[in-house]
Amino acid sequence: MNRGSDQRAAANDASHAAGGWRRAQGTPTTTLLVRHGQTEMSVAGRFAGRSDIPLTSTGVQQAAAVANRLAGRVDLIMTSPLSRARHTAQAVADAAGVLLAVDDGLAETDFGEWEGLTFAAVMARWPAELAAWQGDAHAAPPGGESFAVVASRVNGALDRLLAGHQGQTIAVVSHVTPIKTLVCRALGAPPAAMFRMHLDVASLCEVAWFADGPAVVRSLNDTAHLRGC
Repeated sequence: MNRGSDQRAAANDASHAAGGWRRAQGTPTTTLLVRHGQTEMSVAGRFAGRSDIPLTSTGVQQAAAVANRLAGRVDLIMTSPLSRARHTAQAVADAAGVLLAVDDGLAETDFGEWEGLTFAAVMARWPAELAAWQGDAHAAPPGGESFAVVASRVNGALDRLLAGHQGQTIAVVSHVTPIKTLVCRALGAPPAAMFRMHLDVASLCEVAWFADGPAVVRSLNDTAHLRGC
């Protein structure tokens, strides 16, 4: 190998050490990120943040399907306080025979004045605000939360989970924005990447978090358990 090749190899090694993949050590803490089951607002494609809406009959079936998928895999269930998530989480907890804990940090975004509206309705009434919200993590819906604020509390919930349950497998039942936020953190991706992900109701994302830093996204929007629902 000539001197130029040596220099390039050294540079590549330094790049990988600084920001790329490195071999993880130890047993990871695994989070199984579950979006809650179907609601009337998810069917209609409406912004559903802090509205405490129930699951539909289909959503109840989906929660049971998630529970069957995860039974025997989890050590604990963590859930958003909103009833659509809690109902889904309770089904998993009952099937798995494990404890259910609520963390307010896992609640969905407060969409403020956009709550209950379709994307088209928001675009017609607040085009500038919607464009800002899509382009800047610090921009918020009128009377609502920005993605930056949501990320702060969601990451706090994850930090508490990782500190208290190292090496365990935890089902985290939440909503679109919190789950996408955690996937972005695992990937080292910017908040704008959330607009390039799709999460179906009752879908599953699996992320392994290693104590020495790396995280591995093992699945995204897995809905194999929903066949027949």
